[in-house]
This record gives sequence, C-alpha cells and structure tokens, in this order.
Amino acid sequence: MKPGWLGETYGMRLKASHIFILAVFGVLVVYFVAMSLFGGDSAPAETPKAADQPPQVQVTVTPEVIRPYVVTLRGRTEAARSVVVRAETSGVVASTPAREGAFVQKGAVLCRLSVDARQAALDQARAALRSRELQRRASASLAEKGYRSETQVLQDQANLDAAAAAVRQAEIALEQVNIRAPFAGVFDNRDAEVGTYLSPGQACGTLIELNPILIVGNVPETQAGRIRSGEPATATLVSGETLSGQVRFVGREADPQTRTYRLEVVASNPQQAVRSGLSADVRITTASGPAHLVPPSAMVLDAEGRQGVRHVGPGDVVVFTPVQVTEESAEGVWVRGLTGEARVITVGQSYVDQGQKVRVALAR
Repeated sequence: MKPGWLGETYGMRLKASHIFILAVFGVLVVYFVAMSLFGGDSAPAETPKAADQPPQVQVTVTPEVIRPYVVTLRGRTEAARSVVVRAETSGVVASTPAREGAFVQKGAVLCRLSVDARQAALDQARAALRSRELQRRASASLAEKGYRSETQVLQDQANLDAAAAAVRQAEIALEQVNIRAPFAGVFDNRDAEVGTYLSPGQACGTLIELNPILIVGNVPETQAGRIRSGEPATATLVSGETLSGQVRFVGREADPQTRTYRLEVVASNPQQAVRSGLSADVRITTASGPAHLVPPSAMVLDAEGRQGVRHVGPGDVVVFTPVQVTEESAEGVWVRGLTGEARVITVGQSYVDQGQKVRVALAR
C-alpha cells in the first residue's frame, strides 16, 4: 500500500459529504423561494377581505309591553306606636295588674301606686266644698233681704269655685296612682315591680301597638319620586307569611349617609301574630308604563358608568341606551328606557361600541 493512499481516500469521502450537505441546502432554498412566490400570495389576499367584514353579534328581539312598575326593597316590620308609659306622680308601686307580654285595652291599669294620703286630701277637699256651698246659699238668701252686699255674694261664689277646683285637683291626684295604657296594644316590657319607688317621669313599662303594623324600609333616590301614598304594596316576611297593605309615608328628606328615603307601608295585623323587627321583602306597585324584558347578562355600563343595554338600531348600527330596572323575575330583568321593539345584543355586547356597524344573528 502506498503511503498517500489513505489521505486520498479520506479526501474523496470528505468531498462527497460536502456535496450532500450542499444539495440538501439547495433543495430547502428552492422550497422556501417557491412558497414565497406561489403560496404566500393567497394569505394576504384574504386578510383585507376578513378585515372589511363587521363583527357579528347575537340579538334577542324583545317587544315593548305596558306593565306596572314594581319597586322592590328590603325592609322590616315595626310597631305602629311604641310608648314608654311613665308615672305622673310619685309613689311606691303597690301592684302590677298587667302581665308582661299580654294584650291590654285602652285605659287598662299597667302599674298602680300606693294611695298614701291622697284619699284623705280628697275627702278634705269635698268637705270644704260642701261648706262653701252652704255659705254661698246663705249669702244669696241674705242678699235678697238686703243684708248682704253684692260684693260679698261674689266673694262667696269665688270661694265656692275655688273649693270645687280643689276637689278636682284632689281627684286627679288620686287617679294618677293608676298608670293606664294610652291605647290598646301589647304590654311589651315592665320596668317597675311591686315596691319600686317611682318619681314623676319614671317608666312603668313599654306599650306597643301591633295592629296595624308597619313595614319600613329605605328607598333609593332614583325611585323615591315614583312612589305615592296609597299605592298597594305586599311584604313577604322571613317566615314566608305575606302581608298586604298600602304606602302610608314616603320621606322628603334623605338620609345624609345613604342618600335614601324612609318608606312606611301599613298593613292589617288583627291577630297580633306578626311581631316587630321581622325582616321582609317589600314590593310596591306604582303606575304602569312601557317596559322591556331583557336577559340580566345584557346589562352593561358605558364609559360614564351608566347602566344600560346595547342594541342594534336601524342600519345594523350599535346603540347604547341607559335603562332603569323596574323588576327582577325568573324570566329576566324588566327595564324601562327602550322604545318600541328592540334587538338587544346578548352575545358580543362587550366587544362593540356605540355607532359601530355589526352583522346580526338571532340568539338561539
């Protein structure tokens, strides 16, 4: 074997591998050049065409109907009247005839103070009155005979009137030992027991009136102007019981913290079964007007933060209309603010803007 044979053989193999690599590289170059010349023209041709098409949205067609507006709010039951019954005179509590938690009629004795010397003061005043009456008669008889002047007769009459006033005062003082119910209601809480000393103004107990009963709540400022006194209302209590009544009062001054107005609904409670302080869902039916039923998902906010819906107007152009929710139901949300039959966008409403042209498809 010649010394240079191995080197020549290695050189021939090296050149063959280089040729193979160059051949593969050439094929790839030809392939990419062909793709750029023939296959690349189709993609740019379709891109402008797709960009020219407006976006597609799905709509639900909702008609305009005349429907009573309903205001819903969260409230609670409240006694029509709640009064702390207080003593008008001083004395020790001698008895408590009214049982705590019992229904009492107007005028019933809730607490009775000891009589002490009040009866004796009344007896003395009555005796003085009888004496003044006799003196007045004698004076009048003597005046007829000319033995008494007119001035003395008038003075005796004044003394008689003063004695009668003293009797009345003693009767009132004696009656004040009986602390009575100012109206029919439930004696809800007793503050004084037998042996308690009460001064004028101290409490015997609390009396509440539960028939009729009130359902009170707070109305937002956006809805307060729609509610009028006398409008029908229903309240569903936490127990499931339903009360029917009517609006009695809508406040004129807003709460400075919540910007809401106090509302009172009065309802009959003849059996006194409904207690004060129960939670209730209140529904108030106001005047009728046009309304549209839309899905809750269709409600959106615009750039100014107004609540409304986006719908498709004439020419398939997007329109935003602010609306007010009048009632929520299982079928959807009843709103007012739209006019006529509306094509409300239910799919794609978050990706289109006011005045934008769209392609319309009915929601399934």
